[in-house]
Amino acid sequence: MCRFLVYKGKTEILLSQLILDPQHSILRQSYDSRLRLDTRRPHNGDGFGIGYYTSAALGPEPCIFTSTIPAWNCINLSRLASKTTSDLVFAHVRATTEGTLSDSNCHPFSHGSLMWMHNGNIGLWKFVKRRLASSLNDRWFLGVQGSTDSEWAFALFLDMLEKMGYDPDDEKYSRVEGRGYGHAVLRKAMLKTIEKLNAFIKEVVDEGVVSREEERRSLLNFAVSDGESVVCSRYVSSTRDEAASLYFSSGTDWFEGEKGEFVMERRDKGADIVIVASEPLTFERDNWVTVPTNSTLSIHKQMVMIHPIIDKYYNSDPSYVRNEKFAVSQGLVSNAPGAAQAMTPSASGSEFEGPQ
Repeated sequence: MCRFLVYKGKTEILLSQLILDPQHSILRQSYDSRLRLDTRRPHNGDGFGIGYYTSAALGPEPCIFTSTIPAWNCINLSRLASKTTSDLVFAHVRATTEGTLSDSNCHPFSHGSLMWMHNGNIGLWKFVKRRLASSLNDRWFLGVQGSTDSEWAFALFLDMLEKMGYDPDDEKYSRVEGRGYGHAVLRKAMLKTIEKLNAFIKEVVDEGVVSREEERRSLLNFAVSDGESVVCSRYVSSTRDEAASLYFSSGTDWFEGEKGEFVMERRDKGADIVIVASEPLTFERDNWVTVPTNSTLSIHKQMVMIHPIIDKYYNSDPSYVRNEKFAVSQGLVSNAPGAAQAMTPSASGSEFEGPQ
């Protein structure tokens, strides 16, 4: 399927230092996804996109560049990334599961100051789509430009925000007029989006209109930002199966070492930089931490917070081993031996503040 990357730092970074230059950059993952366990599908060549926030003086909206050209074959990506800096960056390489090959189907998607991307699939999508669309406020329904399940999930997220009392079109939540929605609001809206998707699937199953062969499990690795905070999910709607892979790294400096290999340096306990990625960008094992299955990762001022997603698919036993077969079959599990496992918070909902 796809791969994505999130960068949030205290200072701006040259996009090429994330997208092009690391030894296992997301550009390289588009054609050499060597950590992918499903070696039958080694390419993410169905388009790509990068989104980044600019100076607030230019407005709250992120700048987004997408193309249906494979990332490895787009000279404009190299030109742009080598001359552009930002302190908050999304990048995505696509291997299509839903929707045609078009710019409108390339991630990330945006509305106002919000930016969104997805790695995975929505179970029983061809049955769920009508129910999801019918549940939306007209402006979110009419705002969908493409045909991917990912963009419809973003429309549902916007609808959830509005129903929570946070109008996505209200400028007071923009990073220019205010300080965004805050990570707690973004996380709550994401949880409600996941809950609603599960409810749609349950409706379809309960009506008995699908055969047993239809795939009803969802892999929902979402990422959303308002330009200030970032929230990501690593989620599978199953008690037995593993979710799509997701890792993070944090430290005080991200730089190219003597051998041309990038390193995340930690000079103290604080963090100036956080990177979240479907696959680690380097092969330094101690640089990367695995995000626990069925949890959210929130970034606020470079502080990492991990919370469990507590529903019927959650398992609080840290020793429980999930089956990777489903995620592997979708090309969504990475083999990153030695990556540390983040502590899974207790079911009481206590926070885990990751390496800082």
